[in-house]
Amino acid sequence: MNIETLISFVLATSLLAISPGPDNIYVLMQSIVNGRKYGLATVAGLISGCIVHTTLVAFGVSAIIKSSAYLFLGLKVVGALYLLFLAYKVYKSSSTVAMHADNVPKKGVLQLFGQGFVMNVLNPKVSIFFLAFFPSFLFSETLSTVVQFYVLGVLFMLTSFIIFAMIAMLSSGISVYIRAHKNSGIVFKWLQIIVFVGIAIFIFLSEK
Repeated sequence: MNIETLISFVLATSLLAISPGPDNIYVLMQSIVNGRKYGLATVAGLISGCIVHTTLVAFGVSAIIKSSAYLFLGLKVVGALYLLFLAYKVYKSSSTVAMHADNVPKKGVLQLFGQGFVMNVLNPKVSIFFLAFFPSFLFSETLSTVVQFYVLGVLFMLTSFIIFAMIAMLSSGISVYIRAHKNSGIVFKWLQIIVFVGIAIFIFLSEK
């Protein structure tokens, strides 16, 4: 078992979770409008949806690995190119962090949990991202690939939950900081680009 690979995976996941995207901005807005408890319910729903995507990727990629080493290599190359494409999209996007709490409707805890879960499960981009992100972080020669993907999925969920929960708990301070520091969006934007490009390079250079 390669612990260094798992540590690298957790670090990459942490940077991705911190960088402002649709999910954590959604959590931030719900926390500001409805309160921290409701923000945490949103987080729980979003993270729970990752179980579905982990299952799809785990069994799908495991079948590819068993069928052909060349197919798996092709999958990794496509995954790395997809991450570079995401970096390009971030580069072309606005560096402004949208903060429109006035337009966010108030909802109950179960409503927010369910909405977060459905948002995640019905977003095919999550499965595509997992497909690009997970394969090069396989960490064991003895464990089955399905088990390894579930381990990575659980680590992804735990890491993202901790960071998203912190965003919910610190929502008031974060919103004040973003409004006060107009250049923060530029920093967050380039953080995303660096993370996507860095992971893409890691995938290209990995030996698996």
